[in-house]
Amino acid sequence: MPYKHEPFTDFSKPENKKAFEEALQLVESYLGQDYPLVIGGEKITTEDKIVSYNPADKKEVIGRVSKASREHAEQAMQAAVKAFDSWKKVKPEIRADVLFKAAAIIRRRKHEFSALLVKEAGKPWNEADADTAEAIDFLEYYGRQMLRIKDGMPVESRPGEYNRYDYIPLGVGIVISPWNFALAIMAGTTVAALVTGNAVLLKPASTTPIVAAKFIEVLEEAGLPAGVLNFVPGSGAEVGDFLVDHPKTRFISFTGSRDVGLRIFERASKLNDGQIWLKRVISEMGGKDTIVVDKEADLELAAQSIVKSAFGFSGQKCSACSRAVIVEDVYDQVLNRAVELTKELTVGNPVDNHFMGPVIDQASFDKIMSYVEIGKEEGRIAAGGTGDSETGYFVQPTIVADVDPQARLMQEEIFGPVVAFAKAKDFDHAIEIANNTEYGLTGAVITNNRMNMEKAREDFHVGNLYFNRGCTGAIVGYQPFGGFNMSGTDSKAGGPDYLQLHMQAKTTSETF
Repeated sequence: MPYKHEPFTDFSKPENKKAFEEALQLVESYLGQDYPLVIGGEKITTEDKIVSYNPADKKEVIGRVSKASREHAEQAMQAAVKAFDSWKKVKPEIRADVLFKAAAIIRRRKHEFSALLVKEAGKPWNEADADTAEAIDFLEYYGRQMLRIKDGMPVESRPGEYNRYDYIPLGVGIVISPWNFALAIMAGTTVAALVTGNAVLLKPASTTPIVAAKFIEVLEEAGLPAGVLNFVPGSGAEVGDFLVDHPKTRFISFTGSRDVGLRIFERASKLNDGQIWLKRVISEMGGKDTIVVDKEADLELAAQSIVKSAFGFSGQKCSACSRAVIVEDVYDQVLNRAVELTKELTVGNPVDNHFMGPVIDQASFDKIMSYVEIGKEEGRIAAGGTGDSETGYFVQPTIVADVDPQARLMQEEIFGPVVAFAKAKDFDHAIEIANNTEYGLTGAVITNNRMNMEKAREDFHVGNLYFNRGCTGAIVGYQPFGGFNMSGTDSKAGGPDYLQLHMQAKTTSETF
């Protein structure tokens, strides 16, 4: 089966719009339900709950998940250790079939999962649809990748000997997933670990646990044996640290902020009593992503790319454009056009399919608004600059013009709909500014100059570089995703060598 990515839904077609509205009604019919922990296949309900609220309407409860304690985490670890013994011996083809079946289930319920993302994560329709499509892509792609590497890699043999190089699973992994791609990244990181023969403890983001609970149900329906995947939502300080430190933890797959990523990396490096391996950390952290605009460029494309990449899903993507670096000859033209486009954007409850919905929660809203205040000091507010958290957490798309390349707004990850514009003397200077952060995740260059394109290909130090398009929207199997420096371990999700990060190679040599 050749791999082709899941197509996006065209909501301008009346039948698709109607189908999505029906999916929203379906999701609304089961809001407010309780979801258990799943440990060794057993459903466990606790008094203590994590409550998920709608960020666009903060009184609305999406659902409640049982909250795992350290005792539950220990129980889940024991279940995973036990399940690993049998799961690692299950044929890779059968493990891949679980992923293909899960993909088929989600494809049938595609609008339902997307509608849940609209409600729980505050995603506009198209962003939610892309999130669900990406989850399907991860299932399909990693299933196929497993079939490709299941027999290992060829090595040389001499006369009278036979050598093999096989991949074997690592053991029990902890998957700590983010809220911004609450289905796609949660599903992708989980199934990459599962299909390679590992057992998993999944700790989803506390703001979006319901979509994760629904995904657990899908994998059960797809035939994943009990104990191979354990669902342990809980607090980072209580359950997260405990599992990262656990001597039976073999690897940690984390997506989230720079600070939490560094904390995990440090804790994972320490040897705990009874631990007989070095833990592996697969980490995807933050970004401070730049779109560079050359003087020889399609300036309309430049303005459109900046606005879409900066404000899609309210800028809550590690790939979002938070810096526009523009060669001074065309700076005013691009800035003025970007301001015009930004003022046309609508912000509101994503159920009504606005371009932008809310940011995820109060803490996020407060942080973003504090950066808007910093922006007033460091530059000039050219668009937006206001927010309202009365009913939901809404921030207007904000452009801050004339910012110094060393300013905080150009250096620190904001994770909201705020983009800083800076002037460069020439193209070389623009690349220099683009590289002046501790991150290195995504970037884009808008230019018609072939030599400058090649210069950027060599010198713009990011894991994902795009020419003449925005810097968000990597597609599984097409643009493997992961970055350099403080953006993480460059673990190229949705790429040809991602699964091997969850495995170790074993050489066997037989003499005849």
